[in-house]
Amino acid sequence: MGKTHAIRRFGGSFDNFVEINFESTPSTKSVFEADLSPQRIIRDLGLLTQQTITPGKTLLFLDEIQEQPKALLALRYLYEELPDLHVIAAGSLLDFAIDQVGIPVGRVEFLFMRPMSFIEFLCASDNRGLAEVILNQKAADPLLESIHQKITRLLGEYLATGGMPEIIQLWINDQDINSVLAAQQNIVNSYIQDIPKYTRKTQISTVDVVFKHIPYILGQRFKTNAIKGEYRKREIIPALDLLDKAMIIQKIVHTSAQGLPLAAQSDLDKFKLILVDFALSQRLLNSDQREWILNPKEAAINKGPVIEAFIGQELLCYQNPTTPGELFYWHREERSSSAEVDYVIAAGREILPIEVKSDKGGSLKSMRVFQETHPKSPYGIRFSNHNYSIVDDIHSYPLYAAAALFPEQHAALLAL
Repeated sequence: MGKTHAIRRFGGSFDNFVEINFESTPSTKSVFEADLSPQRIIRDLGLLTQQTITPGKTLLFLDEIQEQPKALLALRYLYEELPDLHVIAAGSLLDFAIDQVGIPVGRVEFLFMRPMSFIEFLCASDNRGLAEVILNQKAADPLLESIHQKITRLLGEYLATGGMPEIIQLWINDQDINSVLAAQQNIVNSYIQDIPKYTRKTQISTVDVVFKHIPYILGQRFKTNAIKGEYRKREIIPALDLLDKAMIIQKIVHTSAQGLPLAAQSDLDKFKLILVDFALSQRLLNSDQREWILNPKEAAINKGPVIEAFIGQELLCYQNPTTPGELFYWHREERSSSAEVDYVIAAGREILPIEVKSDKGGSLKSMRVFQETHPKSPYGIRFSNHNYSIVDDIHSYPLYAAAALFPEQHAALLAL
């Protein structure tokens, strides 16, 4: 998801940057087979790359580290014996490699990378000024309509491309939607091809079916009997757990939301699902993503589940990157008065319900039920095609303004 590109850019701030890719240069794996002596490791890596690795001056980047799990163990000794050496390790399906060898507790700091957010899309496409407008705008102050419309059109481009850095760069460079769709399909194919890497042979077909099923149930509570074929719950749940561990899917877990933390109020057996990037869901559905560019407002009305998944992805993108991230929703199941709120977040010590409306109208009945049963929740949040506004105890934001809910991240976003 752009981790390699980001780390390379960061490496430019060091006197020397040394990159080891265990997948493309498998010969480097042998360096970690003899022993885990830090001095010998950096000597041998220096010989292989014909570069000098100097603590305090070099950033050593170990990419696709899951291909050599012993390199994970070496991180502890590199930290303890060469504390001035800066080391970054990255890889795909890292949790599965960690399961094999463990991780040195207290010696490694984690950062979780998500797809690029809409604010990052604006910055990458030379629209930093509009990103700053969104981050500084208050819910009570509507934007000038011409600016609101301009950002909505750019949001349409983002909803067509999704958040994968490669895809965004492709769109920025060429403005060719056909190239974008082809590249998105390649990413979908690569996820499918990777399934055998973290599943047993007997699980491959189940994981594949579950992965392809998720786009059809965006916004709906997951039910195992909805999976077509002769699959049992005891097969489907482990498949979901594997996709979750691989960070290919994200669970949106039910919470009663009567107190904090929200996770303590959750029911892990009740959840909805989104894929790592809402654009991949559209590719699996063979959706016409050109609509987002030609008429973004109309497309939002026609593709409500995608809009809901997009907001979920935004809520994840702006969370603290040192944690995996969590999403919650709320529902009340009563025969005569059922209700469901799309998302629930904690803002400081406050619990806020969020409704996502793909059109300008839409009832807020469920929001009202939540507020009646949660008197300590000070107000509700609605995302829609509307401009900014506050009416009674409902704060309305445009679909593009999810970042406004995370003021603690604004400084970092503006530093992009």
